[in-house]
Amino acid sequence: MFNFLKGVVGGSGGGQKDLPYNIGDPYPSAWSSWSHFRGTSKDDGSPVSIFSLSGSNPQDGRLAAGRNGVKRLRTVRHPNILSFLYSTEVETVDGSGTKVTIYIVTEPAMPLSEKIKELSLEGTQRDEYYAWGLHQIAKAVSFLNNDCKLVHGNVCLESVVVTQTLDWKLHAFDVLSEYDGTSGTATGPMLPYEWLVGSQYKSVELAKSDWVAIRKSPPWAIDSWGLGCLIYEIFSGMKLGKTEELRNTASIPKSLLPDYQRLLSSTPSRRLNASKLIENSEYFHNKLVDTIHFMEILSLKDSVEKDTFFRKLPNLTEQLPRQIVLKKLFPLLTSALEYGSAAAPALTALLKIGSWLSAEEYTLKVLPTIIKLFASNDRAIRVALLQHIDQYGESLSARVVDEQVYPHVATGFVDTSSILRELTLKSMLIMAPKLSQRNLSGSLLKYLSKLQVDEEPAIRTNTTILLGNIASFLNDGTRKRVLINAFTVRALRDTFSPARGAGVMALCATSSYYDTTEIATRILPNIVVLTIDPDSDVRSKVFQAVDQFMQILKQSNEKSNAGDTAHAGSLGLASMPGNAGLLEWAMSSLTLKGKPSDQAPIAASNSVRPVTTTTAASSGLIETPSMAPVRVSSSSDFADAPAPPSPTSTDGWGEIENGIHEEQYSDKDGWDDIEPLEEPKPSSVLANIQAAQKRPVSQPKPQAATSLRSKSTVKAVATKDEDDDLWGSIAVPTPKIASKSLKVKTSGAVEDDDPWAAIAAPPPTTKAKPLSAGRGRGTKAAAPKLGAQRINRTSSSGMQ
Repeated sequence: MFNFLKGVVGGSGGGQKDLPYNIGDPYPSAWSSWSHFRGTSKDDGSPVSIFSLSGSNPQDGRLAAGRNGVKRLRTVRHPNILSFLYSTEVETVDGSGTKVTIYIVTEPAMPLSEKIKELSLEGTQRDEYYAWGLHQIAKAVSFLNNDCKLVHGNVCLESVVVTQTLDWKLHAFDVLSEYDGTSGTATGPMLPYEWLVGSQYKSVELAKSDWVAIRKSPPWAIDSWGLGCLIYEIFSGMKLGKTEELRNTASIPKSLLPDYQRLLSSTPSRRLNASKLIENSEYFHNKLVDTIHFMEILSLKDSVEKDTFFRKLPNLTEQLPRQIVLKKLFPLLTSALEYGSAAAPALTALLKIGSWLSAEEYTLKVLPTIIKLFASNDRAIRVALLQHIDQYGESLSARVVDEQVYPHVATGFVDTSSILRELTLKSMLIMAPKLSQRNLSGSLLKYLSKLQVDEEPAIRTNTTILLGNIASFLNDGTRKRVLINAFTVRALRDTFSPARGAGVMALCATSSYYDTTEIATRILPNIVVLTIDPDSDVRSKVFQAVDQFMQILKQSNEKSNAGDTAHAGSLGLASMPGNAGLLEWAMSSLTLKGKPSDQAPIAASNSVRPVTTTTAASSGLIETPSMAPVRVSSSSDFADAPAPPSPTSTDGWGEIENGIHEEQYSDKDGWDDIEPLEEPKPSSVLANIQAAQKRPVSQPKPQAATSLRSKSTVKAVATKDEDDDLWGSIAVPTPKIASKSLKVKTSGAVEDDDPWAAIAAPPPTTKAKPLSAGRGRGTKAAAPKLGAQRINRTSSSGMQ
């Protein structure tokens, strides 16, 4: 029978060598004859606490009490009672006798006396933490006495431990026994192991072993006395030496003193029940107790209560003990956010508390929660995440951003909420450097091409600025295809003046990516016309830009004349003044607002609006006015060189085969010439600027180019089928018309009525629609292409 009971109590362990835990250093104190050790699991290294009790005689009363404690701890479960994990009993031969050792493994915990010394709390914070701990122990005692009809028998400082989350938990169940006061036939001691309790902790009736009086008393009488002893020990800072010391109340808080005296009443029936202590004492109603209690029952609160609580929480955490906030409140907060019971304002408190952690702890405890929240469908959570991305964005790894975060964030680009679209755009300043080229060029640019024609002027403006900021992360081919078209074709022709200013600033900030040909033929002609912009701020930016690009051309010319052509094409951004503040300017412009109806993008001939448009230019071979070839430098003539084939565009600036919301947009390049259905009438000054921007102008023909004219025209037609991408060529050749006789018109006819003929660049697109007959330019049907191709459809507006 004894071996059977020992097997039940001892569990399945066969000895210390089979104990699946490593025993570490001991703590300096433990209850009664037990020893308390730090320990770790052999499986995963997780921390545990290990208690051991040894005896030389298997029939030793201490061992019997220890077995009672193991059995009780295994079967009694409560949040404020130490969690049991494992137990075993080991017999070893020690000299002439046999030594028996009982091991109990529990969740990691530290003796309360040691934790109090470690925290070193003072004043109000100390009282609040003690109140929280006593609140937890009182709940555990109330559970035993009122719900289980059990008597612990020895509630004191040594029977309380503190977990890693700073929760106080009750243990030391060796004396614990059932309350049998309701049984009229019960005789003998109700607590068989009461002799283990120190005399200073015994109530008057227990000290006298008056079991009749004990059985007539309520179940909580003995443990209420123990609670009084515990209160005295934690506030006096010393162990209770004798019962008379309990009368010294100098260290007891005044708000707790009446309840303390009722707990230690000499009459057992008048002692305060632990459940009443929790409910009635004003001492237990403070900021820390109320905050933790609210978090523990968060799922029972309504949305208004949650919202109010979490908005106050960031300021409240400053007033609470920091160690308790980090180890107790923070885990509750992360759990509430992950499982959806917390409101969006809780994220502010999470990030504030997280800022107190070390970098390693932040990565382990904060970032996993944030990454999970990005998958939330709650729009308020998504907005809160994007609003605070500057606080945690740098801590996210590139792989996590590219694979786990960006796919969820990208849905905000097409959200119906303009606030969410704007915040998503702003977040790309931090995320873009961590995106792969697949997401950067294949996905992000698609979204940005749509946002540059957004109905909100602030979003259009900041899309331009974002492009300027992320240009360095794009590959060379994408930059050649996207930047100039995005900044000139759209930004400079926006009716919203900050958007035009943004285009000018973006061109200046990315000046190192343009060669002299692009500056002279595509950039300067588009920005010079804005020197008469109605907005003074735009004009001032334009004059600065003109000076900057002219300086680049002058330096290139000087290097060319000196025979140094290696770096004549561009000038580094670092050497150009006035560009360092682009990012700050972008942030301030996020607040720009306007009526969408009043701030719509200019519907120029080469602007994009989400309307049904003609597709005459989508066949691949575009007929354009004949222009003389342009000499780039003395060493090369790109009119003779065929344009390199452009890769299939996957962003919004190339030919979109399967773009975002394709049914709402043309299937052509994001910057193709699209005639709008309705064209708002801009002011007279803007109308003049737009007219100048639309006019295609030829360059003067050098004599050397005349002999190459027919040859280059034939090559332009031959390579057009291979180059469907509008912006695929790095050095854009002058567009030409393919006619039967291969004759081209001279530019003389244009120079008479076009004031920009001598200086303007060719139109930024080669997919132009047939122009009116009044310009004297004919059109020719596209040459057939091999393989599957789209059917050309031309609307009635395109035929006029």
